Amino acid sequence: MTSAPPVGGRTELRVAARTVGLVKVYGSGEAAVRALDGVNLDIHAGKFTAIMGPSGSGKSTMMHCLAGLDAASGGGVFLGQTDLTRLSDRDLTALRRDRIGFVFQSFNLLPQLTALQNILLPLELAGRQPDRQWLDMLVGVLGLGQRLGHRPSELSGGQQQRVAVARALVTRPEVVFADEPTGNLDSRSGHELLTLLRRSVHEFGQTVVMVTHDPAAATFADRVVLLADGKLAGEIFRPTQDSVLDALRRLGV
Repeated sequence: MTSAPPVGGRTELRVAARTVGLVKVYGSGEAAVRALDGVNLDIHAGKFTAIMGPSGSGKSTMMHCLAGLDAASGGGVFLGQTDLTRLSDRDLTALRRDRIGFVFQSFNLLPQLTALQNILLPLELAGRQPDRQWLDMLVGVLGLGQRLGHRPSELSGGQQQRVAVARALVTRPEVVFADEPTGNLDSRSGHELLTLLRRSVHEFGQTVVMVTHDPAAATFADRVVLLADGKLAGEIFRPTQDSVLDALRRLGV
């Protein structure tokens, strides 16, 4: 990755996902918008990475391409050794189901299902049985033991987001992608959620990639990747709120 000098130390790390010369163009002709412009990025395994940048910088597009939710216009996108750009729609669907977890701002829980049914849905769709020990640990860590029979309408926003986190982790995915996960939460619930994501990384070895605009949220990450105008604009290791704010100010945010 070519960028400004990182803040903090760095050691060689295993790569869970990466982009190689990633280009994403929306539209065509004079109306074409180049959302990503030749981006090379490694996502480190077992680490919490935050992606930040000004509005329109390409951060959400980057996550959607990495997660196989949006097709690249050029370059490569890899999950492990799998090049997503070479997969059929059916294979991409199976990859997202089996190897990727998602946490969205809007929770995306099915209202007719209980919390437990929502958590187990990815496994049910894949025709797999849950690892009961792993499930019980997730439920305990997330404090959902007394809420498993409740439907989303009977849960607070913070509780719904914890269910979404459990759903994302229950398959033990290679990478969890979180898109502005605290956007619909109050400050306390948001802090609890970020703490849980960080615990999933540091205690369970999970790989998490989060898009956020919030400098305070970014401090929970091990590394912040900065984008501007569809290109890499720097990275910060062991971010603090001051270091993130300074970096964003340099980008005109």
